[in-house]
Amino acid sequence: MQESRLFKILYCLLDKGTVKASELAEKFEVSVRTVYRDIEALSGAGIPVYTEPGRNGGIRLMNGFTLDRVILSEEEKQKILTGLQSLNAAQSLDNSDILDKLSGLFKTNTEDWLEADFSRWGDNKTDNARFEFFKSAIINRKSAKITYAGSDGSVNERIIYPLKLSYKAYAWYLKAYCTRRKDYRLFKLNRILDFKLSGDSFSPRSYPESEETDESISERVVLLFSKEMAYRVYDEFDVEHIHPQPDGDFLVCAHMPADSWLTGFLLSFGTNVTVLEPAYMKDVLAKQGKLIYEKNKT
Repeated sequence: MQESRLFKILYCLLDKGTVKASELAEKFEVSVRTVYRDIEALSGAGIPVYTEPGRNGGIRLMNGFTLDRVILSEEEKQKILTGLQSLNAAQSLDNSDILDKLSGLFKTNTEDWLEADFSRWGDNKTDNARFEFFKSAIINRKSAKITYAGSDGSVNERIIYPLKLSYKAYAWYLKAYCTRRKDYRLFKLNRILDFKLSGDSFSPRSYPESEETDESISERVVLLFSKEMAYRVYDEFDVEHIHPQPDGDFLVCAHMPADSWLTGFLLSFGTNVTVLEPAYMKDVLAKQGKLIYEKNKT
């Protein structure tokens, strides 16, 4: 408790300049004697704090002192400011005031070098509202009732305990506990069609990081892409999974969810991809291609 109060006193002095002991005592609900003991503790920790007697006196820090000289290195300051700037760039969180205050406190300017927009093309109000809703539900441990469009084409309702928001492979995901499945699940945020609080709270729990499936089975796939698809291959896959071939084509080995999403993903490459593994996926693509042809032929 004392450590927390010491930091708050330090911040108060940085913010206001000179503060009377009686003001600090009232603010932190302690005695004036305790305040002076805290000041001695700060001084003993190397903080240049001193008292000035007289009517206009009080407790103050030495001129020119900044918090970062004692606690944070230049690299640590930049990491904090960059982290806030990154969150600000997501357009779901507004940290402008905090960023300005810390930049002033650290006496360090951060360049406006980062811009990111995680929303889809078009109106992003729904995406941001969804993000804010689940952020609040996670922080306050409130269960939610959602309508979810699964990768198998099903649309159903379920009660979940939201645990963590995760951004991966160009999309936001919600890690949660599903009361219907009685297990942990990964929900793609864009597929949550409707959401509202269910009225219940849940006890703290951690999402098992080994559970990384979107209600589907991850399977090893081996794909051969034509050289014309170089731009997409490097967009979609990690460089460690890409093996350039002597003729300019690309062999890709990766684990991917074996569901309807994978079928649609592979079809988007048209004739520029050949499935080598798993063998059954060849038949799946051939059947889907035939259905597309039958549906669209004149």
